[in-house]
Amino acid sequence: MQNQNIGFLGAGNMAGAMIKALLNAAVVSPERIMASDVRDDRLDDLHRTYGVMTTMDNAEVVQHADLLVLAVKPQVVDKVLPAMAEHMRPETVTISIVAGVRLAALEARLPAGTRLVRAMPNTPAMVLAGATAIAAGTHASPEDMRQAKSLFNMLGKTVVLDENLLDAVTGLSGSGPAYVMLMIEALADGGVKVGLHRETALLLAAQTVYGSAKLLLDSGEHPGRLKDMVTSPGGTAIAGLHTLEAGGLRRTLMDAVENATKRGEELGEQLDRKLAPNGKG
Repeated sequence: MQNQNIGFLGAGNMAGAMIKALLNAAVVSPERIMASDVRDDRLDDLHRTYGVMTTMDNAEVVQHADLLVLAVKPQVVDKVLPAMAEHMRPETVTISIVAGVRLAALEARLPAGTRLVRAMPNTPAMVLAGATAIAAGTHASPEDMRQAKSLFNMLGKTVVLDENLLDAVTGLSGSGPAYVMLMIEALADGGVKVGLHRETALLLAAQTVYGSAKLLLDSGEHPGRLKDMVTSPGGTAIAGLHTLEAGGLRRTLMDAVENATKRGEELGEQLDRKLAPNGKG
């Protein structure tokens, strides 16, 4: 990536996280990065913070980029694709992080042979602790995928999957931060109920979730084994676990992932119809 120009169509939080990661890793200099957005205050902030080039002209970014990141909101992607189709160079690799927009829909609206990679990152990427899944388009090469994986590894952990599994990724890790935030909030509420100050309870709850996840990732142990390490016979943890099982926590989380996946599939189908050439579903 060191000798490549990188462009971002859309300069929201995820694009900002990716720019931060690229510059922190020193794999590209700020003058090789260009971002576009409809909000001039956001562009001013990116230029002031990182020294990258900014513009409100999408065509300028497309013409600039050897590696192009499509990072707009799903509801406006159809307005951005014409500029991409008109100005994209054949050698440009495009990474789409647009939620729900499938590769076939993009390939139908972009020049034949466009090298596409679809990615599903999540919001912890903003603090370089994200979980991302990537899938190859029809014309993406192994080197294109290697490059995309290298980019998202700067933001956390990355897995390579077939595209038909990305709705499941959306239901699990894409939506998962919302589930975890709810659990942290509930743990803190429990702490307050038994006498802890709100700020103390929230700190302890958040650090416990963070530390538990880090222990799992660093140790490589099965979560059941790590659970058992905390669970003494007749002790406090087993009493708490009994309450969670009685409340159906395990089933509820499984249902949440399943229902979020189904909703992702529905939204993807809606976007497919919207982006179909000539409006044909």
